[in-house]
Amino acid sequence: MRKKVKKPLLYGLLLFVMVVWGFNVIAVKIIVESFSPVTITSLRVFLAGLVVLAVLFYRKELKRVTKQEATYILIGAFSGVLGHHLFLAVGLTTTTASNAALILGLIPLVTSIFAVLFLKARFTITKLLGVILGFTGVSFIVMNGAGVHYISIGDFYIFLSVIAQAISFIFIKKATQTLEAKVMTCYMLILGATFLFITSLLMDPSGITSLSEGTSAAWLIFLASAVIATGIGHMIYNSAIHQLGAGETAIFINLTPFFALVGSVLFLGESITSFQLLGFIFIISGVLLGSGIFDHKFVRNSSIPLAKS
Repeated sequence: MRKKVKKPLLYGLLLFVMVVWGFNVIAVKIIVESFSPVTITSLRVFLAGLVVLAVLFYRKELKRVTKQEATYILIGAFSGVLGHHLFLAVGLTTTTASNAALILGLIPLVTSIFAVLFLKARFTITKLLGVILGFTGVSFIVMNGAGVHYISIGDFYIFLSVIAQAISFIFIKKATQTLEAKVMTCYMLILGATFLFITSLLMDPSGITSLSEGTSAAWLIFLASAVIATGIGHMIYNSAIHQLGAGETAIFINLTPFFALVGSVLFLGESITSFQLLGFIFIISGVLLGSGIFDHKFVRNSSIPLAKS
């Protein structure tokens, strides 16, 4: 989106993206249970990268990158694509979509913590309270009243995917000081998908054969996830960051877990427990406080992209 879009329309597009990203958690769970998880994830991310590449090529917005930018892209691809999507794909095979969605809701909060550690962002009592609330919420979700001994390994993998994504945002922040976010997104997706495919060959050499076993419905969900959610969704979100700033745009991210919960009930028949709802309230409260979106300076000047998968 080169031309500026009026705020009401931009808000509508952002709401659409949040719905799509929420439902995408369900889509990814269906996909990784229909094919070899890492193999199909590498193809999904690669197709998304091709979509972004085609748009940038058509708009003549591709550009060469400097050595420093290339380093940031490499690290971002390794952590934000390989790490995040690898742990997400594997985790979703052993946990519920609703749990995954709620834990993924921590991404803005963890990003805020890393910004304090690595970008020298200001740490306040409000942010500390947000961190405490956020991780309290996760404890309700992963233990679900059963105690620490019953924490799912899938939930642990999803949390690792959160850490990996947050690390990538720190390097995206550094790179986008000189490089457009959508250009970096394009390179990261394609490079990271290559890393994922190589990893899939090592983890599951027979993964490619699983592609012939997928149903037509599974392939349609795959295409929708890759093109609409990951490809187009990222471009809309990055354009919104450019026009509104990351602070105002990040507020919409908090809607994603809600739509994912709705999707898990509607499409997967999962039941939402009282512990999950309580955890959801704690996480949203923690993210709102911990990511600093009530700070006027943050809303105006922050530029850390808080995009989803």
